[in-house]
Amino acid sequence: MNDPRAHAHALALTSEERQRLWPNVRPRDAATLIIIDRTGTVPTVLMGKRHHAHKFMPGKFVFPGGRIEASDARMPVAAPLQPAVAMRLGKALRSGRTSPNRGTALALAALRETFEETGVLIGTRAPKPSRPVPEGPWTSFCAEGVMPDLSHLHFIARAITPPRRPKRFDARFFAVDARHIALRLDNIIGPDTELVDLVWQPLNKIAELDLPSITKVVLNELEARAAAGFGHELATPFYHERHRRWQRDEL
Repeated sequence: MNDPRAHAHALALTSEERQRLWPNVRPRDAATLIIIDRTGTVPTVLMGKRHHAHKFMPGKFVFPGGRIEASDARMPVAAPLQPAVAMRLGKALRSGRTSPNRGTALALAALRETFEETGVLIGTRAPKPSRPVPEGPWTSFCAEGVMPDLSHLHFIARAITPPRRPKRFDARFFAVDARHIALRLDNIIGPDTELVDLVWQPLNKIAELDLPSITKVVLNELEARAAAGFGHELATPFYHERHRRWQRDEL
């Protein structure tokens, strides 16, 4: 169905983003995490500034996140996704089938990328898991005495980059309250890291940052969801292009 928010997203696209000069590629699965702190008068969200040398969105403020990796599907968790979240996350729109394992892997990808890019661990203090932990970032995650906990994640939005863009992602946007941060590591951000700065930006001043258009749309969805009670059972919007027009459906 058409929606004013989808129309606003289309209007926010820059002239470069509207061009279709690149070969078409299949979008890659990706996951992003919005950490929201609601303890103050005005909620704040954690944003990172991308390195200026990046070819993709240089200098933009984004949520931590990235592509799913094979190790994410093998990582044990302290607690699974809420059933309503898992159902919508695993839904394959074209076939009508669900894939719970894929949904869990996407949620874990969001937590792993957040850990790698910001040093923030979302999870529960726990002893070493009985199941093997994949080598790499997850080993470092668990070495801090934390296990990933998916039960507090909210599925805020899904968005697929339109065809013929320089990079395409099938991105799932998650959100979690900052009170579920188990640990924050220092000295993760620097002049040569993927994110060169981290800020806790008040939602009422978010327009002051240089944001990608889809990030603005998702932040609007976050505010609407918070106003509706921030429940796990709330529908998740799905932004995608159809016949060269942005469309907003609900999962």
